[in-house]
Amino acid sequence: MQVIAYAGILAIVAPVTLLTFLVFTGDRAGIRKIQANLGMQVTAKSGSIDVKERLTQVGERLTPKGYAGWLDKQLAGAGRPKEWPLARIIMIKPMLALAGAGLGLVFFLSSPSAPNFLILVAVTALCYFVPDILIRSNAQKRREAIRMELPNALDQMLISVQAGLGFEMAMGRAGSNGSGPLADELIRTLQDIQVGRSRKDAYLALADRVDVPDVRSFVRAVVQADAYGVAIANVLKAQAQDMRIKRKQRAEEHAMKMPVKMLFPLIFFILPTLFVVVLGPTVLSIVEMFSR
Repeated sequence: MQVIAYAGILAIVAPVTLLTFLVFTGDRAGIRKIQANLGMQVTAKSGSIDVKERLTQVGERLTPKGYAGWLDKQLAGAGRPKEWPLARIIMIKPMLALAGAGLGLVFFLSSPSAPNFLILVAVTALCYFVPDILIRSNAQKRREAIRMELPNALDQMLISVQAGLGFEMAMGRAGSNGSGPLADELIRTLQDIQVGRSRKDAYLALADRVDVPDVRSFVRAVVQADAYGVAIANVLKAQAQDMRIKRKQRAEEHAMKMPVKMLFPLIFFILPTLFVVVLGPTVLSIVEMFSR
C-alpha cells in the first residue's frame, strides 16, 4: 500500500515540478534582446502577458506535434471559435490535468488502494481530454448542420446559375441568403479567392476545413467541371439531385432505427411500470387471499 501511495504522490509532484520549472526558467536573455530591439519596456501589465505566453510555450512543449495537428483540424471543423484558439487550448489542457490529478490525489490519499490509484489516473486523463471531447462534439454538430444545409444551398446556386449569374456570384448569393455554418464557409471561400488564392485551392481548402463527404464530392465535381470545361449548371443540377436523394435516404435510415432504439427503454422502463400498475392490485389480492 505504501508503494502505491508513494507512486501516486510522485505522479503528481513530478509533473507539477516540471511545469513550474518550464514556466519560470526560459530564454530570458532572448526575450530581453527582442524587447530591446523593438524598443519595449517591461511593465507590470506585460508581466501577466509574459506568464500567459510561458504557459502557452509549456503546453506546446508537452503536446506532440501530431496531436496538435489533430486538435487544429478539429478546431477547423468546429469553425475555429474566437474564444478558444489552439494556443489557449494547448495552455489549458495541462492545467486541467493538474487540477484533476489534485482531486484524484485527495481521493487516493483518503484510502490508498490499487482501484483508487486507477481512479486517480482516470480522472487525470479525463480532465486532460475534456477540451478534446467538447471540440469534437461541436465539430460533429457543425458537420451535421452543413450536411443538412447543402441540398438547399445547391438548389439556390442552381437557380442563380440558370438565371445567368456566374458560379462565384451564385455561391455568394447562397452564402449571403443563408445563416448556418455552410453559408459562412462559402463566404470565406469567396474571400480566399478575392485575396488572390486560386479557385481550385480555395475549393479544396473548403473541403478540407469542412471535412464532410458530401461537400468533398461537390467540390471534386466543381473542380473537374472547371478543368474540363463542363457546364456548371449541369453539375449543380446533378449534385443537387444526388444530395436530396442522400438526405431522404438518411431520414429513412433514422426512421428505421427508431424502433430498435425504443426497444430497450420499452423493455427496461415502460413495461415493468405497466406490469406493476396493471398486475400489482391483482397480485396483492391473491397474496391476501392465500394468507388467510
